[in-house]
Formats: sequence, C-alpha cells, structure tokens
Amino acid sequence: MSGNTIETPVIDYTTSDPKALRLKRRRRLKQNIPLFIMLVPVIAYYILFKYWPMGGLVIAFKNYNFSDGILNSPWVGLKYFKLLFSSSNTLQIIWNTFWLSFLSLIFGFPMPIFLAILLNEVRKSWFKRWVQTIIYLPHFFSWVIVSGIVLSLFATDYGSINKVLKLLNIEPINFLYESKSWLAIFVGSGIWKEMGFSTIIYLAALTNIDTSLYESAAMDGAAKWRQMWHVTLPGIRHTIILLLILAMGKIMEVGFDQIYNLQNAGVADVSEVISTYIYKMGLGSSQFSLTTAMGFFESIISCSLVLIANRIAKKFDQALF
Repeated sequence: MSGNTIETPVIDYTTSDPKALRLKRRRRLKQNIPLFIMLVPVIAYYILFKYWPMGGLVIAFKNYNFSDGILNSPWVGLKYFKLLFSSSNTLQIIWNTFWLSFLSLIFGFPMPIFLAILLNEVRKSWFKRWVQTIIYLPHFFSWVIVSGIVLSLFATDYGSINKVLKLLNIEPINFLYESKSWLAIFVGSGIWKEMGFSTIIYLAALTNIDTSLYESAAMDGAAKWRQMWHVTLPGIRHTIILLLILAMGKIMEVGFDQIYNLQNAGVADVSEVISTYIYKMGLGSSQFSLTTAMGFFESIISCSLVLIANRIAKKFDQALF
C-alpha cells in the first residue's frame, strides 16, 4: 500500500472487549428498531386483553358484587369451588365439554394432514389453487352463517335433506334434536369450517421436504403410500406435534359461538358446556364468582394438558418449549 492510503479500522465483533461488545449491541439494537416498533401493538394487545384480565380471577375467591367492587368484596376462599363441584350438573357440563372436544380432536385433527398430503400430490397447479380456496373459504365465515347453512340442510321442517326424504316418501328425521345425529353435525361442521386453515399450514411444511428423499425412495422401489409414510409424515412430524400440543390446550374449551348457535333444548344433555354455562349463569343470573371459579378450573386443566403433552413430546425431541 502507498504512504498516502488511509486504511479504515476494522472492528472485530467477535472479541471479548467490553467496548466492542457494547458497540455490537448498540448497532444490533438500531437495526432492529423497526421490528420492535412493529411488536409494540402485539405486546400491548396481550397485556391489555390477556394478562391484565387475569387479575379478575380473584373474583372466584370472593363474594363479588358491583357495589363493593373486586377489591372490597368479601373474601370467601374456596366456597364457590366447593359449591361448583357439589352439583351433579357441573360434572355433566365438564364431561360434555371434554367429550365434544375429544371427538373434534380425534376426527378433526387428522383431516387437514390427510388433505394436505393429497393436495401435495396434485400436479395441476390451477386445480390445486381452486381446491385450496374452496376449503379455506369457510374459515372466514362466522358461526352464525355456518349454523344457518346447517339449519338449511338438517332442519326438520324446511331442511333440504328432509325435503328430499319427503319426496321419497320417507318420514323426516330430527337430525338436530337427536343426540347422536347432533354430535355428528357438531363435529362435522367444525371440521368443515376449520380444516382449510390447518391444511395451509401443513402444505407450507411439506414444501420444506427435500425432493431428493422422494427420488431415493422411488429408486428403492417405494410406492406412493410408502413414500408418504416414510418421507412425507416424518418430514412434517414437528409441525404435527406442535399443532397437537396447541390443540391439547383447547381440549376443555369448546367454542362458544359454535355450540351456542347449534344447541337446542332437545340436546341440552350433550350440548351444555362450560362456555355456555358461564354465559348463562354469569351474564344471565349474575353469578360472577361461581362462573369465574368454573373458568379458573377450565384454565388450570388446559394448562396442565399442554404441559403434559409438551413433556411427552420432549421425550421424542419435539417439544414446543
């Protein structure tokens, strides 16, 4: 180099020098400022609508009333928990919640996986896009719309299916007033509405599988079903376990919108769940402490199921946390 050349000093960020480390952190912070700004609304949302309301759980241990407020209402300890579990109706409601969630999980969870694998094998891109759009569209419908569709199909008097049966001289069937048929309609409508969303997630996971694995399997004589079993499913195993752990957290949470729009007095023995109980007893009868105790119990069970599922997944090195 000539004597007139000025060399720019190079900072070694890998050094343990405190000054260099501070400079590295400051530079990284400046680079990430736009990301932090984008994160502020998300943090504010969770603080205001998720964590701050947790303070209201103290109502479950108090005889809450509007005049005294949350802080000044008299403390009653576990009174409402004892009252809750001394009622036979409570045990039936908890069982209904678990049973409906269990059925939705057993029949609904594998469906998006199966559908994503089938779509992944489709070679016509236009057909694949159309199918994806059709199955994803119901996700954007509210349960009011979906329940209207269900009623127009299965209603006893004006339902399309019973109209066809009437033309065939067959007596109308009370699909929505028989427990078994109502359960099938409940689970089926939930699968139809939500399977498209999960299918998109699995399709995205399938794109990360190395295509050379399929070529190697084909050279070894593996047919399509063998390739799916030994290449496709292991390739999306982490995604499956992740979504399964999240689904386990909702095993005691049946969506209020779906159950409220589909239930009726004829199937109250199987359709009354925790969410509807909280709505009717909390807002309808002003039993705030009792329903808060029920919600607290539901949250504890859901959290425990997530931890158990994660512990099991950890044994296979697939834990979420």
